[in-house]
Amino acid sequence: MYQNGKIYMGLADDGPVTMQLNMSSRHGLIAGASGTGKTVTMKVMAESFSDAGVPVFLCDIKGDVSGLAADGVSSESMEQRIDQFGIRDCFRYQSYPVCFWDIYQESGHPVRATVSDMGPDLLSRILNLTPVQEGVLNIMFRIADDRGLMLIDLKDLRALLTYVSEHKEEYVSAYGTMSSQSVGGILRALIPLENQGGDLFFGEPDLDIMDWMRTAPDGRGIINILDSVKLVRNPTLYASFLLWMMAELFERLPEAGDLEKPKLVFFFDEAHMLFADAPKALVQKIEQVVKLIRSKGVGIYFVTQSPGDIPDSVLAQLSNRVQHALRAYTPSEQKAVRAAAQSFRANPAFKTEDVIMELGVGCALTSFLDEQGVPSMARQTAIICPQSLMGPVEDERRRRLMAADGMAKYDLSVDRESAYEVLDHQRKMDEKEEALQQEREQLEKEKEAFAKQKAKEEAAAQKQKEKQAEAAQKKKERDAERRKNQIERNLINTGAQILKRGILNTLFK
Repeated sequence: MYQNGKIYMGLADDGPVTMQLNMSSRHGLIAGASGTGKTVTMKVMAESFSDAGVPVFLCDIKGDVSGLAADGVSSESMEQRIDQFGIRDCFRYQSYPVCFWDIYQESGHPVRATVSDMGPDLLSRILNLTPVQEGVLNIMFRIADDRGLMLIDLKDLRALLTYVSEHKEEYVSAYGTMSSQSVGGILRALIPLENQGGDLFFGEPDLDIMDWMRTAPDGRGIINILDSVKLVRNPTLYASFLLWMMAELFERLPEAGDLEKPKLVFFFDEAHMLFADAPKALVQKIEQVVKLIRSKGVGIYFVTQSPGDIPDSVLAQLSNRVQHALRAYTPSEQKAVRAAAQSFRANPAFKTEDVIMELGVGCALTSFLDEQGVPSMARQTAIICPQSLMGPVEDERRRRLMAADGMAKYDLSVDRESAYEVLDHQRKMDEKEEALQQEREQLEKEKEAFAKQKAKEEAAAQKQKEKQAEAAQKKKERDAERRKNQIERNLINTGAQILKRGILNTLFK
């Protein structure tokens, strides 16, 4: 509940507990075991920021945060808590201006980003690429820029990787060596992201992050709710989305310094999923964004079960803290309780470690920055109740709100010409040229074969002609020989006859 520049969080033994609005961009943590009231605390903060005119973004992990869009319902326990906190005069059941979003396009407007918006650095960290693979991915983005190829969705990136790999000899001299193994490794790393819904997240129209920084006509900040029931089961895509969102805000927003109120506040529920098994490079990127985005006027609140779920480098940046109960049944859980207790400024009235294990549902240890930015001592606080519905909103109301929120421009996807289409056309042209070249080569082969066959036939004909000429010559020679022999025989016969006649003439003379 927002009152006089402060967010009224609840009631401690020594009076009201408030959070300074001008210090709320110093980030925060809401922690506690399951069922201890983290979601209620997140809703109370979201409602208060909205009342203060601050736009809010939060992830709806279990599907019940959508109740912010509907009026709360009176009950005996609610009425008792209203009286307990002394807010009867200012409390009223009400709905809040809500805009629903859903990467899977089922329960809200689509959330899309282009591959180019993500960039090679973030994408490399999300895909957990090796340094060599990251270098190749950077080359791919440079080639896309140099050739004017737009990388919008994952099929664009796949097409580029495949095309350059097949034609790498054309690029090696200008961009360096790109091994097939590295390209194959990147393509394999894309498969989990695609399977988790990356084909829905990467595309157009891409989200203008400024559409999350709107206020309603009554001046309240619009609460943007991302349906994350399905998303949290796909940690690679969840991390991709959160990293892109923080990086986009950091790049788009100008430096703002200390403001009277944040420009935007984010709540990341189940924050441990962002860091679980995350490579060091990815954690470093998150730490960098969390450190620097405060100066842009953006507050980030991580919601998780234990402070130990958050890396120390990030945890150190979270100044406003709400710690619900933790249970300590094992040595590791006892260690987590001690670590959580040590993160609070000690209160001499109680032992922090003991209180954390004894807190009831709806109660928490709180420590917020005062006007000078100094953390307050830990205080046992009963968190006030939300003014909106505790539970999911009806589907019909969700549809009506989506139809009237002005964000329908994102509902229909657009698949304009980009790298995939250009390279697919190029591939088809290459295939056509290759087919023509093969046809030309086939024709050349056929022509060569025809020429060889013709030469062979001509050679055979010439050989046959020569054989015939030789045979004719031989026949001619045989005929001449026969004539010669005949003449010789005739001469011999003639000579014999003459001789015989001469002899006879001599005898009978």
